[in-house]
Amino acid sequence: VRLQVQNVEKPLYRGTFHCFQSIIKQESAFGLYKGIGSPMMGLTFINALVFGVQGNTLRALGKDTPLNQFLAGSAAGAIQCIICCPMELAKTRMQLQGTGEYKLKTKNYKNSLDCLIKIYRKEGLRGINRGMVSTFIRETPSFGFYFLTYDCMTRYLGCEAEDSYVIPKLLFSGGMSGIVSWLSTYPMDVIKSRLQADGVGGVTQYKGILDCVRKSYHEEGWRVFTRGLTSTLLRAFPVNAATFATVTVFLMYMKSEDNLPECEPGPVIHQPSSL
Repeated sequence: VRLQVQNVEKPLYRGTFHCFQSIIKQESAFGLYKGIGSPMMGLTFINALVFGVQGNTLRALGKDTPLNQFLAGSAAGAIQCIICCPMELAKTRMQLQGTGEYKLKTKNYKNSLDCLIKIYRKEGLRGINRGMVSTFIRETPSFGFYFLTYDCMTRYLGCEAEDSYVIPKLLFSGGMSGIVSWLSTYPMDVIKSRLQADGVGGVTQYKGILDCVRKSYHEEGWRVFTRGLTSTLLRAFPVNAATFATVTVFLMYMKSEDNLPECEPGPVIHQPSSL
């Protein structure tokens, strides 16, 4: 977020590693965890919604084909924007608060919830849904590629339930799915971050998505749409490796124990193989 929105004329960070070093030096290790409250509150619901919607949509479509995997993932991505947008707004505002300060001189928000409450009181529902359209444009195709890539990777690697290497294969497949999904729509993530950070200092720069794209490109060139990509990909692999592997193993375990006889196999285990 900080790399995506920093002032090009007076940049604070030269890159991912320098940003990491600077935050620890200036704000202590706790600076790396600014805004953690928002994901902690929202990610549980987002993942439950995403995997639930994707699985049910895939069953409704009838066939487990690559196209249906993409469509089911896209549907899941679109619906979870309801939670994702306010969550990321609070995260962005908290992460930008006190940039470069060891002890905050001005603390606008106590925590993520306080941030959302204050934004709501000042701007209403429209305020806490700032960046909703850009979030929707980013998440819909992104989750389509997310589930499509995972499906293709697990088929290619031959992930069988009795395979002794099934966990490493699932981790690798999940990690690569995360990388592909972020690469597919990353420029829109930059725009979303800039729109949600807009107005933090009391000055509003952008009128909307197109205005943000135009001004960002005019001032910084095409490279602006890749800002922060390295740190995003470094995060994407382990996070999504853990997410997909956990969900898949849990579904495999529940299926083997026959604890959920009324449930059809979920999207991540609905394959020709024993998975």
